[in-house]
Amino acid sequence: MSTPPLRHGIRANIGQFSLLVLVNALVGAMIGMERSILPALAEHEFYLTAHSAILSFIVVFGVSKALTNYLAGRLSEYWGRRKILILGWCFAIPVPWLLIWAPSWNWILIANVLLGISQGLTWSTTVIMKIDLAGPRRRGFAMGLNEFAGYGAVAVSALVTGALAAEYGLRPAPFYLGFGFLAFGLGLSLFAVRETQGHAEQESKAHRGGQDADLSPSEIFRRTSFSDPNLSSASQAGLVNNLNDGMAWGLFPIVFAAAGMSLGQIGTLAAVYPGVWGLGQLVTGALSDRIGRKGLIVAGMWTQALGILAIAYGSTFAFFLAGAVLLGAGTAMVYPTLLATIGDVAHPSWRGSAVGVYRLWRDMGYAVGALLAGLVADFFGVHAAMLSIAALTFASGLSVALRMREMRRAATSAVQTVP
Repeated sequence: MSTPPLRHGIRANIGQFSLLVLVNALVGAMIGMERSILPALAEHEFYLTAHSAILSFIVVFGVSKALTNYLAGRLSEYWGRRKILILGWCFAIPVPWLLIWAPSWNWILIANVLLGISQGLTWSTTVIMKIDLAGPRRRGFAMGLNEFAGYGAVAVSALVTGALAAEYGLRPAPFYLGFGFLAFGLGLSLFAVRETQGHAEQESKAHRGGQDADLSPSEIFRRTSFSDPNLSSASQAGLVNNLNDGMAWGLFPIVFAAAGMSLGQIGTLAAVYPGVWGLGQLVTGALSDRIGRKGLIVAGMWTQALGILAIAYGSTFAFFLAGAVLLGAGTAMVYPTLLATIGDVAHPSWRGSAVGVYRLWRDMGYAVGALLAGLVADFFGVHAAMLSIAALTFASGLSVALRMREMRRAATSAVQTVP
């Protein structure tokens, strides 16, 4: 008896799709528990004063996550998506222990190397698996749900750990949550998640433009990084987006503390930005399916630049809150839309690799942003660092406006899906 063909679409795969949304929320929660804690930990327990030293944990996190993103894309096409997802959770097992017991800042850096590897494997794989299941018609909505779950969980986790730190101290209470996130994430991946590579293989057979189906890894890297105007525009915008996020992660808690904000207020502000980012993607991902990708990306980059400027010139909780909302809204316009753009343009046979290359560049932005912001802040001040990042973010949006072409509508006719 022949096996019935696999169907694409969120509704047709609602059980597995919903499960992957939950898994990615747990992935996001793992990084969220650091979001409002580590800059304060660096200053108060390890007595670091230079901004570049404090931001070093973001550098090692960004580099390890970026390189692992690339490997996750390649390996998922050879070994399958599910195995890479499980491997990613295994790398996270030591992280809460290291954060709780670290006797020196080097232990914190080791924890963030492992966390970056884990995030690269797990988050990349959940992205690829949702693209596999959703098909082209609802790809933007699928990415919106994925990133909503991940960054919504970052926000909730940052808020809760900030409150725990204010009540019980910076360690160990906030990091106990990591054990629960690990247990649920690894358990679901082991016993409930199913492989989705068959959906990609089926889409590949039906995909138009088969002349692009057989590309070498070097050609995929070249196209995604430099030569294809849509893929490379998405890659540079992703890098700059995470560049300003790396700056926000490392410098904003310091800026807020210098303005007299309490630990509770810093935790709230650290949660508002990813919270708006996460919730907004429920709207922007689906909106990009209707109106196209390019306009949202350009508008999003420019809105981010405005949010950074608001925080740079702010001095009160209300002003900081407004800047965080703008930054979150702009990122929500950009984040799922860039991933959907990669899915639109890349052939299904090498889409996992293209997602890996894009996420390599995007998450390298954490390291570039932390280094750039730290060095500029040390030499010229925090205000100058934020202004320089805002200018780069605006220039990135301008580059997308000039180079990118709208491809979303052409992609939707390739495969029949169930919405």
